[in-house]
Amino acid sequence: MAATLLWGKPVAEEIYAELRARLQRLALRGVIPGLAVVRVGEAPASSAYTRQEEGAAQRLGVRVHTHALPSDASEQEVLDLIARLNEAPEVHGILVHQPLPPHISAVRVSEALDPRKDVEGLHPWHMGRLLLGEPYLVPCTAHAVWQLLVRSGYPPEGKHVVVCGRSNTVGKPLAALLLQKKPGANATVTVCHTGTLDLARFTRQADILVVAVGAPRAVTADMVREGAVVVDVGVNYVADPTMRTGFRLMGDTDFEALREKVEAITPVPGGVGPVTVAMLLWNVVAACEAQLSLPREP
Repeated sequence: MAATLLWGKPVAEEIYAELRARLQRLALRGVIPGLAVVRVGEAPASSAYTRQEEGAAQRLGVRVHTHALPSDASEQEVLDLIARLNEAPEVHGILVHQPLPPHISAVRVSEALDPRKDVEGLHPWHMGRLLLGEPYLVPCTAHAVWQLLVRSGYPPEGKHVVVCGRSNTVGKPLAALLLQKKPGANATVTVCHTGTLDLARFTRQADILVVAVGAPRAVTADMVREGAVVVDVGVNYVADPTMRTGFRLMGDTDFEALREKVEAITPVPGGVGPVTVAMLLWNVVAACEAQLSLPREP
């Protein structure tokens, strides 16, 4: 029996409906949340993601201020722009697209952000609060994985969740989120990475397997147990001359083989991606509420 496909769009629409109610409350105060998007260079993934963000924000009623810098912009130029955005009252959230060019330090850029406006939730202040069990803004993709599981009827509570990948954007914050002592979390979490010996020994134990390693088809059907739930966070652009763009978007798992074996799986594209955009806008609204000292939604 083929797996249930965990499409992100219905989950994202449910989240947007909740955000609209919060935006109406802000509108009564004459406030429209503002998101500043900073992009350095023209990476295909970054450009495509920016278009998704801008479209979703406009439909929701969030103002987007896009700042596109050339790939040879200096690190100081980026830091100066962030300093101006930190002080701009019409900007409630700042998003700096990754990856940055090699000559720009992602760490210095992240630390330059006012943490109240860091809607990616990657500032050390956010990460510390998450580890302490008092999150302020959760990294968007990690939060999207959790929302997708819970809202699709596969809560991680009491389950063994194996996370493949230890990035600061997905693996580490997701593990911290799933370990929280709260409803919908309380999972037993194993984190695997490039230093893990015999990866399949761990992935076969997973009730829920989250794959975020950045390599196409890194997890094959023999590495997953029957009836598992698989969340594929991978975004890989693989050359494909039959496509108009010249490339095909592919996840980190062997999707076609896995869908005949597992209980549920996210497609790529169309799975985690739409929910990630929704959680970015969730963070923008939450940041705006906090800056106005309004009560925040849980």
